[in-house]
Amino acid sequence: MILILLFISACFLAYSNGANDNFKGVATLFGSGTTNFKKAINWATITTFSGSVAAIFLASELVKNFSGKGLVPNELITMPIFAISIAFGAALTVFIATKIGMPISTTHSLVGALFGAGVMAVGSQFNFEKLGNTFLMPLIVSPLMAAIVSCIAYIIFRFIRKQLGVTKKTNLSIHQNQVPNISAMSMDTATIGTKTTINASINNTLETYEGQLFGLNSQSILDSLHYLSAGVVSFARGLNDTPKIVGLLLIINTIDIKWSMIIIALIMGVGGLINSKKVGMTMSKKITPMNSGQGFTANLITGLLVTTASIHGMPVSTTHISVGSIFGIGTVTKKANYKMIGKILLSWLLTLPMAAIISALLFKVLESTF
Repeated sequence: MILILLFISACFLAYSNGANDNFKGVATLFGSGTTNFKKAINWATITTFSGSVAAIFLASELVKNFSGKGLVPNELITMPIFAISIAFGAALTVFIATKIGMPISTTHSLVGALFGAGVMAVGSQFNFEKLGNTFLMPLIVSPLMAAIVSCIAYIIFRFIRKQLGVTKKTNLSIHQNQVPNISAMSMDTATIGTKTTINASINNTLETYEGQLFGLNSQSILDSLHYLSAGVVSFARGLNDTPKIVGLLLIINTIDIKWSMIIIALIMGVGGLINSKKVGMTMSKKITPMNSGQGFTANLITGLLVTTASIHGMPVSTTHISVGSIFGIGTVTKKANYKMIGKILLSWLLTLPMAAIISALLFKVLESTF
């Protein structure tokens, strides 16, 4: 019974993770108008699943880290109620954030849940030093690094674009309005005609690129690179996040780790397809407006940083890095929505304590029950 609860909790975490995180890799594709929401989430699902499969061979260190090894005594790791508390505490935190449209970090939620359940279980025996060095430092530093690197990369790419003679074009939204025009009026009659006005708006329009690169249309090349970079980010997310959830299933010796990765990957995909719309809109439209070139730059930096961290076993947050990269671009273009960034930062600050409290209370309840 307890092992079934653990499996269900891990599946709930995988679903919540997919709902909150899957669209983040392709947010710039939708936000820049490169493609529509449905095509974007389908691309995210395919590439995320590919990353999850690759994690079987490339991300074994993350599986160990998120099993709690080194943070708490080894005998606690083998207790199913410890893993259930972590999985459910993190899952519920992420699910609530998803429902209100806030892009938070599953990694941060897991760290908070590890801390809450671990301290409740062993108190001062918890390895606070490893928590700070292995988990918290990468989570704090990564979004700042992403913002700085994306700023620099965008400035360099913009300079190269101008040197190559590729120019930006803003597409105006032109529409006609017909309004009543009362040309004459008496006590008994009124003559009413219409007056046509033409309005042009540059709000919420697409910026495209004009020019040739290697004999090909620059916009077509950029769109292809943008799709590729979005796929890299989603692949990196699957590579980085799947092992964190699978780490909680290590004590179920009846399920092979490879099958665990595949099951978790499938459920993550379902979560993204069903419940990703609100977070997707926040990431795509509410942090900063962007064109395809800016979206490509943000994705490229996110993918490089997350992939590098995954291979080296660093539990960074794809969310933090992705938001940092997009915000970095918005800082350069001076179009960043600082009010929305403030709300997102507040949700990040609340993530760890909320997950810690839920997991600590659940561990206490399960400990007294089983």
